[in-house]
Amino acid sequence: EIQKVTLKQSMLKGKELKGITPTAIRTGLIGTIVGVMPGAGATAASFISYIMEKRINKNREQIGKGALEGVAAAEAANNAAAAGAFAPLLTLGIPGGGTTAVLLGGLMMWGLRPGPLLFKENPDFVWGLISSMYIGNIICLLISFACIPLMMKVVKVPSAVMVPVISVVCVIGTYTVNNNMFDVYLMIVMGILAYFMKIAKIPAAPLLLAFVLTPMFESYVRQAFDISDGSFGIFVGSNISKTLLALTVLFCLAPVVMGFIKKEKTSVDSAAIEN
Repeated sequence: EIQKVTLKQSMLKGKELKGITPTAIRTGLIGTIVGVMPGAGATAASFISYIMEKRINKNREQIGKGALEGVAAAEAANNAAAAGAFAPLLTLGIPGGGTTAVLLGGLMMWGLRPGPLLFKENPDFVWGLISSMYIGNIICLLISFACIPLMMKVVKVPSAVMVPVISVVCVIGTYTVNNNMFDVYLMIVMGILAYFMKIAKIPAAPLLLAFVLTPMFESYVRQAFDISDGSFGIFVGSNISKTLLALTVLFCLAPVVMGFIKKEKTSVDSAAIEN
């Protein structure tokens, strides 16, 4: 039976707010950095932040099971990435994603040329745009408060109704992308795979992140090979690329090493207790 929750009860308590603040700051910084990168987008920022928080948060065992830290990580990164995408747009005229690309077209239609001179030639517009982000966040907060009672009613919808509705929406949405039934069959197969992954306790977030980043990765690798005439040397030709590769290897090996250390520590502690 679902308990009735009032608007006041749904608000964050001081202890809860204090608990998610470090998470929001960390993932907000990550979201901003990812948002600045052209093409990455808020989706990638959300998954990266969620996965990172899943690894380093002291309450990581509960993330994915309703812990506030997991929600805060994804949402803070998502919002930060959306704002960060404006940095390359306004300063360099490079859109960070689809939304900013549309905005770039709109600015050019109005005779505004994004770039370094935009701050000098049209300061009123630039600072007005930046101010609108703050105002927009406040408005979104008020709308969210107003919608909380409505959102709480959603959880009261029986699963017998919710599951068929979601399934139909998924099928229609998948089919309309390319008007191809193969996409629908693939969606069903991936759903079955996700079910078995859940049984095996394999997290789905890394797979989803790979799904989001792989097209960009393939595109940039092809561009790199075109520039270097097919030479792999372009990936280690500068100190920046070497540093990034080293960090990539480090992040890949860190979970394995930490798991081994933790296992060894557990074995030593168990042996000490037995003795």
